[in-house]
Amino acid sequence: MTLSLEELDSHLFKCADIIRDAVDPTDYKEYILPLVYYKSISDEFEKQYQQNLEEYGEDFARRENLYDIPVVPEGYLWDDLRSVSDNVDKELNEAFDALTDENPELQGLFRADYIDADALDDDRLGKLVEHLSKHDLDRDSIPPDMLGEAYMDLVRHFAEEEGKSGGQFFTPPHIVNLCVRLVDEFEDGHTFHDPTVGSGGMLIEAARYYREEQGGDPSKMTFTGQEINPDIAAIAKMNLSIHGLNGTIEREDSLSSPAFTNEDDNELKRFDRVLANFPFSVDWDKDGLQDDPYGRFHWAEKLPRADRGDYSFIMHMAEQLKDPDRGDDSGGKAAIVIPHGVLFRKHESKYREPMLEDDLVEAIVGLPENLFQNNSIPSAILVLNTDKADERAHEVQFIHAADEAFYRELSNQNELTDEGLDHIVENFRNWTTEERVSRTVSMDEIRENDHNLNIALYVDTTEPEEDIDVQEELGKLRELFVFS
Repeated sequence: MTLSLEELDSHLFKCADIIRDAVDPTDYKEYILPLVYYKSISDEFEKQYQQNLEEYGEDFARRENLYDIPVVPEGYLWDDLRSVSDNVDKELNEAFDALTDENPELQGLFRADYIDADALDDDRLGKLVEHLSKHDLDRDSIPPDMLGEAYMDLVRHFAEEEGKSGGQFFTPPHIVNLCVRLVDEFEDGHTFHDPTVGSGGMLIEAARYYREEQGGDPSKMTFTGQEINPDIAAIAKMNLSIHGLNGTIEREDSLSSPAFTNEDDNELKRFDRVLANFPFSVDWDKDGLQDDPYGRFHWAEKLPRADRGDYSFIMHMAEQLKDPDRGDDSGGKAAIVIPHGVLFRKHESKYREPMLEDDLVEAIVGLPENLFQNNSIPSAILVLNTDKADERAHEVQFIHAADEAFYRELSNQNELTDEGLDHIVENFRNWTTEERVSRTVSMDEIRENDHNLNIALYVDTTEPEEDIDVQEELGKLRELFVFS
């Protein structure tokens, strides 16, 4: 039976109900997401194995070069797991270990220890495995695009369950969509990178957008990311795999230990597109990076404060963009979610000035407050471009999208509307100046403001006063005098 996305979502969400109260909600993702991934791999492998068995015979059917997915070892297919009723936790651990041994590229992907979760007894785990057994997840039964979307819905569901802490690895879809659309015009062969990748949402949305909105084939692109949290990095790896995307997720701090480098040239790898929502104003290893071997932090003599790493992330990402001035065949673009303070904090003007004078900034989009689960402060999107069109040279577009016309209030946070997103993107693409919404500003004017990028300096963000009918108000005043 073919499931709809809504039915598949409901099926996967029920996994949380089965283990509810047995583990903390912040740990749901650690135990459920790997099982969903394992089930999808096992189902697809079993289908391909039967096809290879018929074509090549038993002696050759398991050759790994015949599969475009990880090979599931003998004795560890999903039905093998399903047949276990005692020590289910031990069997699950062994299954993930066996899958990793058979497929070294999965190293570090499965981090949950089902034995350590005391309350996940045989009954609970048996029910969980049995529940996931209700539907086949191979590609013929569930198209990869739908399975990938359902997997992202599951990640979002767990982020909501976690509340504030969930926002550390999950960016709301409407913001992700906006970031992608602000740097679109994708092509086959493009490379995408997110240095604070979280669960991989930015990369997944870029692939979806290319496929559904531009009619392209994301399998002809490359997607990479880096994530400091090992558990979240594992989710991002599974996410790329389930979506069938080419790419790599590396673990470690992208500032202290950048994984994507050209060591021969002692420089960072450069990408066509960089998309990121870095952790706002976090501590960073300023002392350890005073003499950065990759020369990333060169915009000023002094590095950003140790307790406020915003511009260290921005400089890192600027260094990751392809640049014709550095011998690349094309320029690169970045859409970076930033806290508003980055635009105007006085002590950071020394970083804004070179960023602007190098004509790297294409646009700044001011967003409403309370868009994220983990903080309610106003934010913005900084759009960088190392090869701006001639008609945009030495100009920056400011878009004020914090007005109520751009978002709706939900029970616990705000959300940009589809109309609001379209309005922002249309103004950006057309380089539009619109009263109280957007304005293109010359570098001369920005210099006059000492490179301050506060949106209110360039776009009137005050609430318009209501028109007053003088005659009507005088009439009301006369009535008051008559009855007083």
